Amino acid sequence: MTAPTTETDAAQAYHAFLAALADADEYAAVDVAVRLLDAGVPAERVLLDLVAPAQTEVGERWARNEWSVAQEHAATHISERVVAAVAAHVNPRPTRGRVVVACMDGEWHALPPRLVAEVLRLRGWQVTFLGASVPAAHLVSYLHRHDAHAVALACALPMRLPHAHRMIEACRRSDVPVVVGGRGFGVDGRWARRLGVAWAPNAPAAADLVADERALRRVRPADLPHLADDEYASLVKRRGELIDSALADLRERVPAVNDYTPAQLDSTVSDLGYIVDFLAAALYVDDSSLFTEFVGWLAAILTSRGVPAVAVGRSLGHYHQVLRDFPRAARFLADGEAEVAGLRRDVHR
Repeated sequence: MTAPTTETDAAQAYHAFLAALADADEYAAVDVAVRLLDAGVPAERVLLDLVAPAQTEVGERWARNEWSVAQEHAATHISERVVAAVAAHVNPRPTRGRVVVACMDGEWHALPPRLVAEVLRLRGWQVTFLGASVPAAHLVSYLHRHDAHAVALACALPMRLPHAHRMIEACRRSDVPVVVGGRGFGVDGRWARRLGVAWAPNAPAAADLVADERALRRVRPADLPHLADDEYASLVKRRGELIDSALADLRERVPAVNDYTPAQLDSTVSDLGYIVDFLAAALYVDDSSLFTEFVGWLAAILTSRGVPAVAVGRSLGHYHQVLRDFPRAARFLADGEAEVAGLRRDVHR
């Protein structure tokens, strides 16, 4: 953060804010943010140097199984209330055109795009924030009724990339330039480039892009010639069948699965579905790293919850056998199996 607070003051504010989130103390969290504003810290810095990194830490604590889903949800709600308090405290008036900000259809991580929306608002744009999981048809209908300078779309999960591409193309058919962001496009934006759309790594970069219409429109076309092999479409059609066969295989090879509670069984089915969905997304953009990164993350999450990584490896092996006639999918699954094997070796060192 910037003057008049010192680095020590900023660190103390951050730790106080995290403590408020941990205690689910909305009032204390809002007080930390408002005190910074009253001390002269710009609102943009409060959002980006306090709320954003704290929310990242919240997600990491959930991933390490230090916080429950309920604690993570409570902290996220409080962060959203803090963002609203900062916006109300500053309350800038728009001097520039309208920018529509939304999450991709099926995306429920609304706080990061909300931060983008508020940074845009602070920089003078008239912002319409449509929130989480906006269907493409509804977004396009809104664009037809309102004259928008640009659309900013967020995607946190790479498995949503095929849906994201359809949404991006729908916006373009309305002749509205698009900027995208979020971890779903890769930490370096590689999958945004594959889809042929402008990408911003953070809120300030998104604001800079929105202000440069020529840069927004100066993007290369989507680069997806590999979709001609029909592997992606075929995999999507077989999703339910694949999940059922993988669950049956687990029941046979891991007898303990038959004693799972309904909640454990639901989680297992969800994980099997995520494996298929991330594999499909990797096929869509033709990048094995999308799949292996997910596999490594899933194995780490399950391990932190007492489920050995070998369980993931078994499911990958089953899918590999069933999809042996899908050359790209089989290659990606082999890469995923190698990722899990590497993680297991690291654990046993």
